[in-house]
Amino acid sequence: MNDNTMSIPHLIMSASTVVQLVMLLLVVGSILSWVVIFQRSIALRRAKQEYNQFEESFWSGVDLNELYREIPADDPRHGAEHVFQAGFREFNRLMPKTRNADSVLDGVQRSMRVAWSREEDRLTQHLVFLATVASASPYIGLFGTVWGIMGSFQALSMTQQATLATVAPWIAEALIATAMGLFAAIPAVIFYNRLSNEAARLLGKYEDFAEEFHAILHRNLQGRDGKPNAS
Repeated sequence: MNDNTMSIPHLIMSASTVVQLVMLLLVVGSILSWVVIFQRSIALRRAKQEYNQFEESFWSGVDLNELYREIPADDPRHGAEHVFQAGFREFNRLMPKTRNADSVLDGVQRSMRVAWSREEDRLTQHLVFLATVASASPYIGLFGTVWGIMGSFQALSMTQQATLATVAPWIAEALIATAMGLFAAIPAVIFYNRLSNEAARLLGKYEDFAEEFHAILHRNLQGRDGKPNAS
C-alpha cells in the first residue's frame, strides 16, 4: 500500500460502481444547491432594495394616482410595488361600479392577497430543493458508506489472512461517501434556514404594507374625498 493508492482521487476512481454513483449524485446535488444559494441570495438582496426604494417613494407624500400611473401596465412589478399595483387597479375598477365602501375594500384586499401569494412563490422559489439536499444527502452518503463496509467484509471473506491493506480501500471509500454527504448537506441546511428567514421577513413587510395601504383606502372612502392620496 503506497500513498498514491490511498489518495482521495485514486480511491474515488477505484471505488465500486455503486459508491461512484453515490458520489456523483452528491456532487451534482452540491453544485446545484450552490447555484440555488447564489441565485436566491442575489434575488432576495434585489427584492430588499426594491422594497426600500418603493417604500420611500410611497411615503414621500406623492399622490397615489400619480404613483400608480408611473407603473407601466404591461410591466409586471415585484414586491410591495406589485401588491400596490394590484390593490390600486382593483380599487379603480370597483369605484365606478359601486359606492359601497366594504365591497370596494374587500375586492382590494383579495387582489392584494393574490399578489402577496405570488410574491411568496417567487421569493421561496427553489428553497424546497435546498431542503431536500439538506435532508437527503446524509442518508445518500450513508448508503455509500454501508455499501463500502459490505465490500470490506466481502474482501475479508476472500482472504486467508485479514490485513489492514485488504479492507483499508473499502473503508476509505465508505468514509469519503459519508464526508461528501455532509459536504452537500451542511451548506444546504445553513443557507436554507438563512434564506427562508430572509424571505419570511420580507413577506412580513409586504403584508404590513398591504395593511397600511388598506387603511389609507379605508380612511379615504370613509371621508368620501374622492381618489385617495398619501397625505
